[in-house]
Amino acid sequence: MTDIIRHETDARMSQVVVHNGIAYLAGQIEGPAHDAGAQTRETLAEIDRLLALAGTDKTRLLTAQIWLADMADFEAMNAAWDAWVPEGHAPARYTGESKLAAPEYRVEIIVTAAV
Repeated sequence: MTDIIRHETDARMSQVVVHNGIAYLAGQIEGPAHDAGAQTRETLAEIDRLLALAGTDKTRLLTAQIWLADMADFEAMNAAWDAWVPEGHAPARYTGESKLAAPEYRVEIIVTAAV
């Protein structure tokens, strides 16, 4: 049996769980005072930090789920995403629209990555 490693864990959740060579990140939301492009950039910076904590990076992404509070933000989110993902390393990706935890939040991103 392989170990399960959890990072930044509290009573409700872990920000990162690593098992069998895969890092699973919790949904990341940043900067409620910013627009969708800025929120996406801040969220991706936090994802970089958490991936490093798990011993991996964005070149090893497997999947990404992106939730937008409003699909009108799709273009702004994509501009930030495209600037962040290294060429040739795009993961399988899903983007959908959903109410997020608070009305100020525009973008939530969930990723998995190989370690």
